[in-house]
Amino acid sequence: MVYLVSMDRLQALRLFLRVVDLGSFSKAARDLGIGQPSATKQVAQLEKRMGVRLLHRTTHGVSLTEIGALYYEKCKLISHYLDEAESVATLLQSQFQGALRVSTSVAFGRRVLAPLVMRFLKDNPKLQIDLNFEDRFVNLVEQGVDVAIRIGPLADSTLGARYLGLNPWVAVASKGYLQQRGTPLTPTDLIHHDALIYSTVQGDARWSFIGREGQSVQIPVRGPLRSNSLTALLDAACGGMGIVVLPWYVAHQSVQLGLIEPILSQWSLPAQEIHAVYPSPRLVPAKVMGFVEWLQAQFGECWWQENRGQE
Repeated sequence: MVYLVSMDRLQALRLFLRVVDLGSFSKAARDLGIGQPSATKQVAQLEKRMGVRLLHRTTHGVSLTEIGALYYEKCKLISHYLDEAESVATLLQSQFQGALRVSTSVAFGRRVLAPLVMRFLKDNPKLQIDLNFEDRFVNLVEQGVDVAIRIGPLADSTLGARYLGLNPWVAVASKGYLQQRGTPLTPTDLIHHDALIYSTVQGDARWSFIGREGQSVQIPVRGPLRSNSLTALLDAACGGMGIVVLPWYVAHQSVQLGLIEPILSQWSLPAQEIHAVYPSPRLVPAKVMGFVEWLQAQFGECWWQENRGQE
């Protein structure tokens, strides 16, 4: 009976971590393959057993209480050691081998996924990965793709999927441009600036911002350059041609080098979810699930600061 209770507590611990990491009971329940009522009940029972409130619950999501934040940090350590133990057992049990066909978008593939794949291959030398980058939609079944990394909302389908993390965006400009044209203090100030427009996402020529109080504004923008290439827009921004919104994984290195700097820090841009998808949720090959689960561990809170390749 003591063992069963311990297993229940470990399950509740992992659920609590996922609720905090994803900011949502429904997302955590979906990620762990349980119903939302069950997830809510388990966390409530955890709080009852401890005699403290760990989470603030609102219509916008969940946030940690002061005690909850301390408990979260301890739980992360426990989870880390458990994952290490399970990883050792899994590694001893089986080695991944054979061919694995992986697909994702061009910019994300070159800057993020390629360095990760190199690391994964070093630990799995019997595996051969066919890594493909293209921005058009890929039919996994027709093109024989084992795993695709997709950014943005997932369409309802029969595909299997695992949540990896969030892809945050940032508004940036060069110091020279800001010295010449002034630094925007609010999103509405962008109306008087040159915008470099990414033609694929972020509302095209209308940028959305969210304030600290949760207020949302949409700003129409215009400027000298519009492109479906994140690299071209980054180069233009570094060259002082205007303001651009970019994924942090694209902007980070140039920000670190001082070529561009973030603006409108009191406001945030909508982040996109990152998922690994595969042809079917049933009977998933070990090499596919092993790769996907390994990827899940690579996307921490500030993952874009690491593992950057070159465009």
